[in-house]
Amino acid sequence: MNIHFYISLYQKIKVMAKLQKSIDKRNALVKATIELVNNNGFHATPMSKIAKMANVSPATIYLYFENKQDLVNKTYIEVKEKFTEYAFKTYKEEMSVEEGFKIIWNRIADFKFKNCEEAMFLAQCDNTPMIDEPSREEGIKHFQTLLDLWERGRKEGVLNQLSDYLMYAYTIIPLSFLIISQKRGAITLNKKHIQEAYLAAWNSIKA
Repeated sequence: MNIHFYISLYQKIKVMAKLQKSIDKRNALVKATIELVNNNGFHATPMSKIAKMANVSPATIYLYFENKQDLVNKTYIEVKEKFTEYAFKTYKEEMSVEEGFKIIWNRIADFKFKNCEEAMFLAQCDNTPMIDEPSREEGIKHFQTLLDLWERGRKEGVLNQLSDYLMYAYTIIPLSFLIISQKRGAITLNKKHIQEAYLAAWNSIKA
């Protein structure tokens, strides 16, 4: 092998290292945003605090995001994508409505309890106006699989004729309440609690 090969390899390694460093900085900003918004709320989370927690200069944020709103919007979409990809991974359209809902609900619960900080961030986004409407609509699109399942359930007469908002309120929102309750030490959840929570969710929407 000649010297040109090693020079080319070295240059590629440098580019890859630089790219990974950039990815790490962006991931650190996203992680800091989630933690600070969870603890302080949107308005009490200035860009300076996010930069400090992420261990980057404030100017670095603007290499990746236009402003704080853009940072929070994109963090929301990224977490939503990760969340829904996990939730629907083992679901198949040929499943019955009840079987499909059970699998999706339990994977949603599993994600939320394993990724508590991200789950709490999504709950804040769902319950406050800190996300702009285009980003909120984009987030809803990632939930289309569940919305389609509910629509099939209504058509088949398996589910009550409730709006998607009420379905979500009865079945998914309670999980966020349980996570917050556990985080503040009010309850220690076990498998029995999760099973009971699932049955309560299913019984609240089945016809």
